[in-house]
Amino acid sequence: MLAEIGERCDAIEECYEFMLAYAGKGLPGEEGSQAGGEIRQYLQRAAHALAGLAKSYVKTIEKQRLEPAGKYQAFLGVLDRDARDSLAAIELVLAQSVISSQLIDNLNASIHLRALLTDLFLIEEILGAQRQEHPLVTS
Repeated sequence: MLAEIGERCDAIEECYEFMLAYAGKGLPGEEGSQAGGEIRQYLQRAAHALAGLAKSYVKTIEKQRLEPAGKYQAFLGVLDRDARDSLAAIELVLAQSVISSQLIDNLNASIHLRALLTDLFLIEEILGAQRQEHPLVTS
């Protein structure tokens, strides 16, 4: 389960990093550039990773029996909401016929995407600390 979460997080983080570079290129659209051809792939991969992200964490937290369970469940509600909001924004961008650097810059600035990334950093830090405290607990 942790491997699946790691893959999902990697896809989301790699997409965000690629979007930062893409936004800086000043491209009016995707045509004629390698980055333009890749932007949709990164966005689609991130969208796939976002679908069901919170459920993956729920399974991990339940399996590891982390306490207090209610606090984890409450936070996972926040993570789920931020993931769904980010997914909606990414899908809106993917629905456009042309994805310009400016459009991606605006997506990068989205509070939803930034909140999601912060959620992921927070929960990963906590789970990492839990693994250090309880090294026999694995996914």
